[in-house]
Amino acid sequence: MVVFAGQGDARRSLSLLWGTEPAEQTRPGPKPALTAETIAAAAIELADEKGMAALSMRAVGERLGRTAMALYTYVPGKSELIDLMYDRAHAELSGDYPADDGWRGAVTAWAEDLWRFYQRHPWLLQVSQVRPVQGPHEFAVLEKLLTILDTSGLSAAVLRRVVGTLFHFVRGAAQTVAEARLAARSTGVSNDDWWHSRAAVMAEVVPDFAERFPTLVRLGRDDTFQLDPGRPYLEQQAEETFAVGLTVLLDGIESAVARSS
Repeated sequence: MVVFAGQGDARRSLSLLWGTEPAEQTRPGPKPALTAETIAAAAIELADEKGMAALSMRAVGERLGRTAMALYTYVPGKSELIDLMYDRAHAELSGDYPADDGWRGAVTAWAEDLWRFYQRHPWLLQVSQVRPVQGPHEFAVLEKLLTILDTSGLSAAVLRRVVGTLFHFVRGAAQTVAEARLAARSTGVSNDDWWHSRAAVMAEVVPDFAERFPTLVRLGRDDTFQLDPGRPYLEQQAEETFAVGLTVLLDGIESAVARSS
């Protein structure tokens, strides 16, 4: 399930994101019982618990003890709500990453924070990056990484592409964990059990597998990562891939910095 942001009215959505609702939206009288902020917070809780598929104006209204119609006074519709949810969730990434000891340590801390962030809110991975929400918190996360890498000496063109690569890498690694957990919940079969059952059948169906794919088999046999038998294998593998991949990626950035200088 892929969700595209920015599908609602552009002016209304951006005004809600940036807290600059036009004057005609301001009504005299008692203070409103709800706000766009409280509605977004309730929607985030719902998506965290039940996933994006469970999100609807009605479901959010029930969580707040209101009808769906009551929410439309503050948020025009589900499209604008998703924009608000996405940006508000990114407010959690408010840490500072001083580059006192160099850009590499700061980038590592930024990437690890983003990795954990996606574990807390896996529904965010369903919101496509093709059309960004363009809210203040989303921009703040980008600004922090740009500020860190701006000290590296990379040209603007290379730096922008490196930033895109880092986002894609962290997001892709986190996607594996999110989908592994979703697969187990959706099918009722753990990923470990699924792999074990398939491996047994594969040995029967393709008895010459090792001869046909010798490098794959050798590397699998030589894999020396120490995995915890008490934790799901796929999740641990994804964590190792994230850690090793980030190191290799940062090594490559260091090489690019050295060439540019």
